[in-house]
Amino acid sequence: MTRATLPGSRFPSGNLWKILPLAMLVCATFVLPAFAQEKDKLWRTLSVSGRGVETIPTTLAQVSLGVEIQGKTAQEVQQEAARRSSAVVAFLKSKNVEKLQTTGIRLNPVYSYTNNVQQITGYAANNTVSFRIPTEQAGTLLDDAVKAGATQINGISFVANDEAIATAQKQALKEATQDARQQADAVFSALGFKSKEIVSIQVNNATAPPPPMFLRAEAAKSADASTPVIGGEQQVEASVTLQISY
Repeated sequence: MTRATLPGSRFPSGNLWKILPLAMLVCATFVLPAFAQEKDKLWRTLSVSGRGVETIPTTLAQVSLGVEIQGKTAQEVQQEAARRSSAVVAFLKSKNVEKLQTTGIRLNPVYSYTNNVQQITGYAANNTVSFRIPTEQAGTLLDDAVKAGATQINGISFVANDEAIATAQKQALKEATQDARQQADAVFSALGFKSKEIVSIQVNNATAPPPPMFLRAEAAKSADASTPVIGGEQQVEASVTLQISY
């Protein structure tokens, strides 16, 4: 009996079917490991978050102060508040304060109640500004601002300068990254795994929280001594999340 052969081939068709499974097996040996590696990258990962904190000294005082005037008519109190506020702003500009800005302008009626009857007895105007000044100058400047016409000290907080904050942010990020890596190494060591590569990095935050405002009081008409103002420290925090394959 004669066996058929494929055109252009020296192998008989019977042998061809013996060769094909071998060829398929050779292809599989190259494809399956690559697929397994991709699967490992997708599923065998550890996510860990690290935290870094830098504490830096504050050098600037963030101050909010204002002028409040009360009187019989709205026009009267508004004009007097504008006059005094202009004097205060001119004084602050002469002292080269930083980030000077108006933060509030209000004009409200003042009420009295007699036999449960509400009556307008006058008006109150309030103009508020905020600014920054080196902390060591804040006490004397507040006293002089009162002399210039300010009647309220609404609040004061302490911050570091922008350059110091930027440097602290970078250091906090570095510490957060190292912390995350150390945590991951501890987990892998406990489980007997080995880390392969970092597949993603997420910076959650690297900012300085807004400083709290302190002190709200009516400014005295005069002062016998300079107001003491003492700064403190500020924390800059950062958080980094690493996803590591193993």
